[in-house]
Amino acid sequence: MASSPLIDARTADAVGAGLIPPGPELTAGEAAEVVAGLRAASLASVGPVADVTGLGATADGPMLVVDRPAWLRANVEMTRTMLAEASGASEPATAWERAEARVNGAQLGGVLAVLGTRILGQYLPFSATPSLLLVAPNVAHVERELGVRPADFRLWVCLHEQTHRLQFARAHWLRGHLIAEMAALLDAGDAADEGVPGRGRRRPGSLLDLVTTPHQQRVITRVTAAMSLLEGYADDMMDRVGPSIVPSVTDIRARFERRRRQRGGWTAVLNKVLSLDLKLAQYRDGARFCRAVIDRVGVDGLNAVYEAPARLPTPEEIADPPRWVARVHG
Repeated sequence: MASSPLIDARTADAVGAGLIPPGPELTAGEAAEVVAGLRAASLASVGPVADVTGLGATADGPMLVVDRPAWLRANVEMTRTMLAEASGASEPATAWERAEARVNGAQLGGVLAVLGTRILGQYLPFSATPSLLLVAPNVAHVERELGVRPADFRLWVCLHEQTHRLQFARAHWLRGHLIAEMAALLDAGDAADEGVPGRGRRRPGSLLDLVTTPHQQRVITRVTAAMSLLEGYADDMMDRVGPSIVPSVTDIRARFERRRRQRGGWTAVLNKVLSLDLKLAQYRDGARFCRAVIDRVGVDGLNAVYEAPARLPTPEEIADPPRWVARVHG
């Protein structure tokens, strides 16, 4: 069985909580208004997403409005759950393993502390209880920075995450498929170690060790194509709802994209280090793929991707949508 890096959740939580800033200064009344607005938007997004996607699924699990530390704790829990399901990981048994788990926990907490200032919303499909999180201080910060209508922006954000929620509800196999890809990633690392004299199978020493071999890179390429589809689909659908649902949707998209492009300096360096530039490429490439497919076979034709793992686009098909249409629809 594949082995995964051990993670001490308490260390991850503590390091992350110590590093993550609290967010913009809000009065008690302002904070309550943001929370109430996001809760209303999460409920209001359910119907429009069902209509525009045509996925015909009903999603379960809570929709929660959280602060940054709560988002961080949820992602620590999801990471541990995902790795445990992929590898059957056990708790550290020796002093060396406990030390290793604390180091990995500190790494994870540090990375999440940075990401936790940037995430507006997130669907967590790999948690023990899949849930949709909306990070109130981040939404408040960005809607002020962009100067957009708060009610419209909050609903727009919720539309994206609600789409992810429906994707996993429609494709019941998707969660297990991505967990299996994680197991393949870990197995690929173990197999590479077995080919090196004197090394044999070993547990990855850190989170960074998960993506260092050619075998692992092939798995990452497949997962990147799948994530490009999921992210691009949600990004496209959040705009397809139109002004009848989000009156200022065109203005929001224009300002949001301008903000993405203008983030240079240390932010650009950070994006590179944390592979956030890859995340932005997934939005762009996946949305382009979805639009091209919809132009040829409609939204229902695109939704064939949720029928089985074999229907997911390959990396080559993400770049050349007619190849996917020809393979799947003939």
